[in-house]
Amino acid sequence: MAEIINFSETARSTDNALADLQALFADDLLGVESGISKHMQSAADLIPAISEHLIGAGGKRLRPLLTLSAARLSGYEGHHHITMAAAVEYMHTATLLHDDVVDDSDMRRGKPTARKLWGNSASVLVGDFLLGQAFRMMVAAESLPALDILSHAAAVIAEGEVMQLAAMNNAQISEDQYLQIIDAKTAALFSAAAEVGGEISDASPAQMQALTSYGRNLGIAFQLIDDALDYGSIEQVLGKNTGEDFREGKMTLPVILAYHRGDASARVFWETVMAEPSEIDHEARFAQAVQHMSETHALADTVARATHYGEKAKDALSLFPDSETRAVLLRLVDFCIARAY
Repeated sequence: MAEIINFSETARSTDNALADLQALFADDLLGVESGISKHMQSAADLIPAISEHLIGAGGKRLRPLLTLSAARLSGYEGHHHITMAAAVEYMHTATLLHDDVVDDSDMRRGKPTARKLWGNSASVLVGDFLLGQAFRMMVAAESLPALDILSHAAAVIAEGEVMQLAAMNNAQISEDQYLQIIDAKTAALFSAAAEVGGEISDASPAQMQALTSYGRNLGIAFQLIDDALDYGSIEQVLGKNTGEDFREGKMTLPVILAYHRGDASARVFWETVMAEPSEIDHEARFAQAVQHMSETHALADTVARATHYGEKAKDALSLFPDSETRAVLLRLVDFCIARAY
């Protein structure tokens, strides 16, 4: 019997730790939003238009919240954590603009992408502008080590995107290769976002290592759930087109598991649909892909792997004393794994 994974039911049974984290840092988030708005201004009208289109499209500010949380866990009492958090969000937005161009994506968060509305060139250039502004904010925070952390993360993210591009349409890549890709393209910014919060707080080496581990493992879990959701949820809940990764021929963990566990005919199917994505019979192909995943338990095992990394993220926080911030960050791991939005 084929497995059935109802992501939306799982999400409804999980408390909204992200909303609680946003409430816990409500005042700081107002400062972050102010910084985001201030640095978005430009004499080139397209820059604020495109930036606002994406930044104001319902993002949860998860990565900036990691910076704010890490600073509070580490006892920070200044104001540079707000500047750093805004810079992190700018870096994230820039990567989204660039990603959508590379992936030829038409939808993000339930809205047309910037590249769909304004074209690839404008999206790339505005992404570059946001990266430049992010580095200006980092400099303003007056922490050379924090600048080093985030600039290194920017390079690692770019490397991850290039690795993903090289793996595109190749059904034969291994699980280890894929984990290396998402460690770079997704987890690197989660990790850096938490790490800089500790860095500006003069956290101890052990605390820094713990914050880095929390961010990295949460980021990997987050991406693995994203992979599963593309094949196991509905568009209205997820905020993007279900099957979009499949439509783009993008290799994700559910595909990799289904390919390597499948029989000869299943492998031929995956090699064909990944190498030659087609809109002509997309729905039929997608339905067959989901069936293959059900038969090989690829979705359930992707969620299991995400849960494993989530537990590692929780363990990393054991170094810090009990606090409201720590408690919500622990719950946040479960929320990110059970989410369906």
